Amino acid sequence: MFKKFTLSDSLMLVSAFLSLIFSEYLWFQGEREAGIFIGLWVPSILGFAILLKLINNQK
Repeated sequence: MFKKFTLSDSLMLVSAFLSLIFSEYLWFQGEREAGIFIGLWVPSILGFAILLKLINNQK
């Protein structure tokens, strides 16, 4: 499964994971609004990664 990952796939997955971790960190530090804001980045990053994958598959 991971053999099909390109560098951009890995970077997008890592950035989404780091965004999730940072969001949870902010949430538990009491910065709830900032944690929610950063947490909203996760589906956006993953959606962008899917879009890039679809564009590359059409070529």
